[in-house]
Amino acid sequence: MDTRSEPTVGTSVRPEPAGTPPRAERRAAGVAARAKHPIAAHAQLAPADRDPVAIIEEQGTTRVAQLLALRHGRMAASPFAFYRGAAAIMATDLREVPDSGIVTQLCGDAHLSNVGMFASPERALLMDLNDFDETAPGPFEWDVKRMAASFEIAGRARGFTPEQRARIVSQLVLSYAIAMDEASRTPVLELATARLDVDALLARVTGELRPEAADRVAKAIAKTRRRNSADAVDRLAERVGADYRFRTDPPILVPLRELAAHQGIDEPRAEARVEALFDSYRDSLTPANQHILNRFRIVDVAMKVVGVGSVGTRAWVVLLIGNGKRDVLVLQAKEAQRSVLEDPNRPSAFRHQGERVVHGQRRMQAFGDVLLGWTSGEGVDGQQRDFYVRQFRDWKGSAEPEKQERQTMRMYAEYCGIVLARAHARGGDAAVISGYLGDGREFAGSLLEFSTQYADRTERDHAALLEAISSGRVDAVAP
Repeated sequence: MDTRSEPTVGTSVRPEPAGTPPRAERRAAGVAARAKHPIAAHAQLAPADRDPVAIIEEQGTTRVAQLLALRHGRMAASPFAFYRGAAAIMATDLREVPDSGIVTQLCGDAHLSNVGMFASPERALLMDLNDFDETAPGPFEWDVKRMAASFEIAGRARGFTPEQRARIVSQLVLSYAIAMDEASRTPVLELATARLDVDALLARVTGELRPEAADRVAKAIAKTRRRNSADAVDRLAERVGADYRFRTDPPILVPLRELAAHQGIDEPRAEARVEALFDSYRDSLTPANQHILNRFRIVDVAMKVVGVGSVGTRAWVVLLIGNGKRDVLVLQAKEAQRSVLEDPNRPSAFRHQGERVVHGQRRMQAFGDVLLGWTSGEGVDGQQRDFYVRQFRDWKGSAEPEKQERQTMRMYAEYCGIVLARAHARGGDAAVISGYLGDGREFAGSLLEFSTQYADRTERDHAALLEAISSGRVDAVAP
């Protein structure tokens, strides 16, 4: 049984056949895959003969040139910050070693800060993967390796001992294997809606962590519940007459009116381009969600720099007003380029990269943003680009590894393993993956070795970036 599936070019990936073989047969296929690619081989790294700075520079050729120095500065802050922005470098490394051949939908940038909290449609606070810019089909272990290495690097930054870091990484991998085995035996519809409720997580934290650590987690959760569109407007906009307008804070926040003037475009023409983008986005939503969106009107647009790895891609925030002056909605339209996971020598699985992101997110998340959609159009620079659109702040929050105690990080690793396993199970075949992993102990041992080696490599790559900045090869500004 061939466990690999090949994407095809089109507006969507090839539809899966209705029905699947019995679970025992699929699990046996996973066991058989171990003979072709032993689990012990996952400890291997490709030879480090690539230039990490060159990969960063290559990515910069399609980004806003004026923001590249900020991206380099953010990546230079620490090895973990570098790792967050280095998904393309790691994808290059992963393609150079044999893989399991077991394909699922991947997050593509599965590090610990890309698991976080957000609101479900019925306003429950959930924990799940929350970044899908690089999502694409690929070998399941690529996401697990990236997640495992992120914990090793974060643990080093916190000063944890090698033994403590090993327990954290092992917790992640074993949790993934256990959750995958459970997913392989879970009814299909139950798996599709399986979720991690943050209130239940908080109850456990309160009972198991030291009081001061539990208090920090509780405060972070409470802060997340305040992160909504109204909070975004308070932080990013100001009242001008009867409406709000985005403030000017270059290069982090630059209103459309200023960008248009810089490009020599009159404001009505720029606004017309935005309206065209928005109409296309509206068409990507269901009729019911289009009806929700139609209750709002656009009042302002600005370019907003976000993240580490995303810096330099075009990311817009759109301010809308609905039923009253405090009924505000802030959407983010984020440029979608080709996934770093996809082989650059082969066609992408999607012609529209915004649709690729939306497809991957909808497939991997149990509950998602009701206003998630995609669009494309001409920007203020006259270039045609793809975007995906989502709510900018909807109780969104992520982990702060620099503040996590050892016990907190270990518990967080357990939950990250569960989240990643369920996402892979929804995007692929849990029985095949579980059959390959067995009880997960050997896989955990291999990924421990891999994570240690990859953290060493990341520190060297980070040093290479610092040297490139020092020598003047690349520009950088303080974040």
